[in-house]
Amino acid sequence: MSDNVSYNSAAVPSGAARTEKKSGFGRVLGLGSLLAVAIGLVVSQGVMVIMLQGAGIAGLGFIIPLTLGYILALTYVSSFSELSLMIPRAGSLSSYTEVSIGHFPAILSVFSGYIVVAMFALSAELLLVDLIIDKIYPGMFPPMTLGFGLLAIFTVLNLMGIDMFAKLQSVLALVMVIVLLMLGLSAITGVANPHPAGIDLTSSWNPMGAEVITLVALAIWGYVGAEFVCPLVEESKNPERNIPRAMTIGVTVIFATIAIYCLGALFYIPADELAGSALPHYDFAKAVFGDVGLTFLAVAAITATCSTVNTSLAAIPRMLYGMAQNGQAFPQFKKLTSGTKTPWVAVLFVTAITGLPLVFMGDDPDAIGLLLISAAIAWLLAYIITHINVIALRKRYPDIKRPYKTPFYPLPQIIGIAGMIYAIVYASPAPELSGQIFGAAGIVLGLVSVVGVFWVKVVMKKKLFEPEPIEKVLNAD
Repeated sequence: MSDNVSYNSAAVPSGAARTEKKSGFGRVLGLGSLLAVAIGLVVSQGVMVIMLQGAGIAGLGFIIPLTLGYILALTYVSSFSELSLMIPRAGSLSSYTEVSIGHFPAILSVFSGYIVVAMFALSAELLLVDLIIDKIYPGMFPPMTLGFGLLAIFTVLNLMGIDMFAKLQSVLALVMVIVLLMLGLSAITGVANPHPAGIDLTSSWNPMGAEVITLVALAIWGYVGAEFVCPLVEESKNPERNIPRAMTIGVTVIFATIAIYCLGALFYIPADELAGSALPHYDFAKAVFGDVGLTFLAVAAITATCSTVNTSLAAIPRMLYGMAQNGQAFPQFKKLTSGTKTPWVAVLFVTAITGLPLVFMGDDPDAIGLLLISAAIAWLLAYIITHINVIALRKRYPDIKRPYKTPFYPLPQIIGIAGMIYAIVYASPAPELSGQIFGAAGIVLGLVSVVGVFWVKVVMKKKLFEPEPIEKVLNAD
């Protein structure tokens, strides 16, 4: 009997019902908590810096790549929504990929798109908060103590359970969005300080310029990460309703917040200064509010970093937990605390790989850009695999129950794949850095591939690209 007949919509129950008895987790996360995850991971200090630099390069024209990036974000939101509700497992991308194109791409997608990203992007975020607080309050903290301190605090808090995570994340995300909107709206209206003379918002307006279109590669970085709600599907209330809504509302709030934030900066800081500044959010806050604005910025910076670290320490360990259930990672990652049902081994592992680069980088600000770009390339590769998964599973299981179906399929997947490839090609900010950036990314992906091949062939004793039956993942213990 064919797959299409064996797994039709009548035979396969809804997503929540499929995992209710199998999951070791409890359903405690509502729409508000999931929305806080979708927003809180995306709006980081790195995004605050990169978006202002993009606005400096293109001026008002930055709204075009920002809008195109938003459209690309909606494509991955659609793909993740369909996959996460069709296969509602904590493993997230590894579980989807395992049943669509095989174990090797499943391991590659998660390790390249999330584990490596944790090493690079989270390390850069912690380094950035250390640098910005030292610039605002010189000498208050010894080098890197703030970064390591925040990592330690949120490791302990995440080990205390998903309830504690949800309460913290809702507060952090709300404060962060309010602070950024207050900064942007205050700048646009000039309510705090008059707009400086001599700044012409239209002087760099060139909506058809080549740099505006190539900035799509930069703008997409402002939206990556909303899918971190998907590994929490087994702990979500009414996931078939709340998972898609959280991601869609999340990227929409991010689009509006970033647009207002960038527009406000253009009223106070000349475009060329924004483009060339290593810490443009520092310049922006000081120009709008004076020295008081530095305290304002300190709150925004610490909140953004805490939100990003908190979300990552909740979502990525649950990916590892799901991979361990599927046999794609060490079985120790399946260990849960008896009381809070937290995958504690996986949490400690993510903490370790996040802190490791900080030990070797020290307080070198030049490392931030390279870390973020390397992380972004790996992340976009994971998005491409996600879109491919949707297409593959539509062909393999056309009749299976899908609580969410991508509108206008397969157009979002085609646009998403093309857009992500475009963003990778133009990831390097300067031609002279291309060799270094793509070389580093290639080495990392090469190592991940070697490990993936070894694990699948030697440990799992499976074929690299042979998909598993979907019932195996849905019924995994």
